[in-house]
Amino acid sequence: MLRTSSSRVLDGRDLDEVRALLDRDPVADCFLASRVAAAGLDSWRLGAEVWGYGERGRLEALCYSGANLVPAQAGVEAVRAFADRARRQGRRCSSIVGRSESVDLLWSLLQPSWGRARDVRAGQPLLALSGPPAVDPDPLVRRVRPDETDVLLPACIAMFTEEIGVSPLAGDGGALYRARVQELVAQGRAWARIEAGAVLFKAEVGAASDGVCQVQGVWVHPELRGRGLAGPGVAAVAVAAQREVAPTVSLYVNDYNTAARRAYARVGFSEVGRFTSVLF
Repeated sequence: MLRTSSSRVLDGRDLDEVRALLDRDPVADCFLASRVAAAGLDSWRLGAEVWGYGERGRLEALCYSGANLVPAQAGVEAVRAFADRARRQGRRCSSIVGRSESVDLLWSLLQPSWGRARDVRAGQPLLALSGPPAVDPDPLVRRVRPDETDVLLPACIAMFTEEIGVSPLAGDGGALYRARVQELVAQGRAWARIEAGAVLFKAEVGAASDGVCQVQGVWVHPELRGRGLAGPGVAAVAVAAQREVAPTVSLYVNDYNTAARRAYARVGFSEVGRFTSVLF
């Protein structure tokens, strides 16, 4: 391997530079920007480390290292430096996620020492919507109330299991996952169409920065798929999120999920890049 400059763990003294770097690509780096906005760069508050490539005053790239490994603004040499650090500490994350050009290289460097991944989802379209949706929002999609968490939770578990391929109940019985769902509901960032105590459609805003928010967990009840609920449901979430969270709404989707991609296109989302997700 070529020798490269090393990465370093960032701290509060780097905060202004980190924010400026994340502003370069606010859609792709929404997750990292949201974490930094909420908790700064102190690892004890963040529950993770943020690695930097470049000396203070000349910061070039970032990598979030927590439950996920998320490179940001990372060119070839920065990716090599992040791979070197990640290799030395061993795998601690459940996934690697980010722009394909960075994640694909990062995974190619880590795979020989980390072993096989459970799944690699390359070329996931990264989509964004900054204007009004092109379809009418579903008027029955509304914010989920805190007292409806137990109604929403089974739909969230079903979505996670279907999407990720493992149940969020594994390990701790779902305590952490339930806490996360409760947090999103309490923050007013969960929307659903609920009829007769059943969730027909749901989605959440999982991350938000000053200008961009990221929608996650889009789900339609299996018995109702193909009936046109997804497009108006996502449109309703987008309108609410643009009004109350951030003016640009983003999400990323598996390239093979043609039904979802068609629904998002009808709503008016446009592709602004590609993500790769490596799942362990």
